Amino acid sequence: MLTLVIATGISLAAFAQPKTGKFTNLGPQVFAAMIQGSIFVEDTQGNPLVYTVVRGEPAHLLAFDVKSKKLLLDKALPESDGVWDMAQASDGYLYIPGAGGNLFKHKPGTQEVEDLGTALKGETYLWNLTAGKDGEVFGATYPGCRVFRYHPKDGFSDVAKGPLVAGENYVRSLAYHAKTGLLYAGIGSHAHLIELNPISGEKKELLPKKYQDKEFVYSLEIIPGKNGSDRLLALLTAGSTTLVYNLKTKQIEQEIQDIDMKAVASDQKGKAAFYTAKGSLMSFNASKSAALAEKLLADVGTANAIKIIKDDVYILTSGANLVKYSLKNKTSEKTKLAIPAQPIPINALLYGPDGNIWMGGYLAGGHATYHPVSGQKSRLSGLDQTEGMASQGENIYFGIYPKGKFYQYHTQQKWDLKANNPKKLGEIEGQSRSFAVLSIPERQQMVFGMIPEYGKLGGSLITFDVKTQELKAFHEPIKQQAISSLAYTGKEILVGTTISGGLGILPATKEAVLFSWDLDKNMKTHELVPVPNATAITCLMNGPDGHIWGVADGTLFIYDAVKKEVQSTYKLYDFPPFKSHIWRSAFLAIHPSGMIYGTGNNNFFKLDPKTKEVTILDKGASLLAVDALGNIYFKKNTDLWKYTP
Repeated sequence: MLTLVIATGISLAAFAQPKTGKFTNLGPQVFAAMIQGSIFVEDTQGNPLVYTVVRGEPAHLLAFDVKSKKLLLDKALPESDGVWDMAQASDGYLYIPGAGGNLFKHKPGTQEVEDLGTALKGETYLWNLTAGKDGEVFGATYPGCRVFRYHPKDGFSDVAKGPLVAGENYVRSLAYHAKTGLLYAGIGSHAHLIELNPISGEKKELLPKKYQDKEFVYSLEIIPGKNGSDRLLALLTAGSTTLVYNLKTKQIEQEIQDIDMKAVASDQKGKAAFYTAKGSLMSFNASKSAALAEKLLADVGTANAIKIIKDDVYILTSGANLVKYSLKNKTSEKTKLAIPAQPIPINALLYGPDGNIWMGGYLAGGHATYHPVSGQKSRLSGLDQTEGMASQGENIYFGIYPKGKFYQYHTQQKWDLKANNPKKLGEIEGQSRSFAVLSIPERQQMVFGMIPEYGKLGGSLITFDVKTQELKAFHEPIKQQAISSLAYTGKEILVGTTISGGLGILPATKEAVLFSWDLDKNMKTHELVPVPNATAITCLMNGPDGHIWGVADGTLFIYDAVKKEVQSTYKLYDFPPFKSHIWRSAFLAIHPSGMIYGTGNNNFFKLDPKTKEVTILDKGASLLAVDALGNIYFKKNTDLWKYTP
């Protein structure tokens, strides 16, 4: 039974059984060969191997022979869509932190991968790993801001017995100092650098207050030095500043710009550290100024892993190139490793002006198209993760994460980033994601609603003039709230908000707001709360009755834009309790038949516009698009599904 709350009272309507209608699973559409956590190790015979993880559903652990470049291992990691790091313990075992909160164990050179289970209860994501002593490893977690220890004899334990910093969600980076036995942990989304004694659990803040306005201490590496002056490198974001912290003197000695801190290698004498920066392989002595760093090799890429093997520096880049640089002969070799592409989840869906269903991928980015008539598919690479799309004329407009970027693609021309198609329109500082994208053809305008960066509240409203190509940003129309939905009334736009901001910060407000925005005066004209205590308005559309229909936390509301009042509300489905954030949920579309179809709370449903009766048609569904033939599309993880009523 489904309870429908109507303006005149409460009614009960049973879920009807789906009548005629055909479901077709069109299968995975977006694929990527994006590699993440990587490491150079040796097998039991001393043969050098390089391990990496390719994102996917599920992610796959890969191993290549460094000498022959042959793929030796391709193993799925169940319940994990990616891995950010790996560490080899002192006993030779390789540990892999799964994105689902599980830790995996593997003996290099073998074909077996052991799932050790959940590291800490309630911790759903594992970030960095670092090896300690005697076969132990330590790991960084989200959302509880914790550090765990794993030892084959002892199992898992919570090192600090709680969050390293109260109120924070991320331990994003870890480093272990073998000489002292101390751990160093980088925190976000409000930056902290914590020294942690893994035996006593004692904690100490090391990051000076002048740097605590940053988002993350994102990466940490330790470089050995002379006379006990080992250095800790700490990457701060936003921006790309690396601090050099002397572990002996407890002082920050210098700031370095643009180091790729995914991987740093150093010789044991402390004379040289190797890293990549702006695509080049660099070498420097951490006890001296970074201005004295030497460029060893250009056109390398960004290092995912670096290792010194005898007189050679080996690099695995984010682009899957295995690079060998001879320190002795100053020569280099580069080999592109064959990374098997994996299906990735569909993150955005649109019926485009070219007659294709357009899809954007999560988290590796990339796009794919499917033609409803011919069945022809295409894969289009080059853009990062699309959060929202809308079209105007022959163009598609993309809201891209990270860094609040916008692109325009002319569908009648070849997809070619080098030829500026898609064309970057700009980006908005302090903003991150645009799930809400609205096209207003009669005004030749596009509008984007923004979610701010990590650890921040308050999203911007962005307008784009198609004719002049001008972007304008209007920051925080509703104080401490972000923008999650948009609609056009013919005179002004209506904007729905969410109480959530970027990841890593709790809301400061209690309920979502609907407001009107005058596009000529660029000002807010009216606001109200359409559904009391709702956390987000994730859907707004022009309804079949001439009013605006919206969905807030599972409740449909019908809004009269002339009278500026809510006419009625109807409960569509039970909405789960608020956890960390809510950016999007419900999608509605009017079908040519007059019926309304939607997704929300992982259900695909039909909504009768007259009776407001809801019929659940399928489960596990999200996103929504309708083609010119009346076929309805939604996604289930990596698969595109079609429903023909």
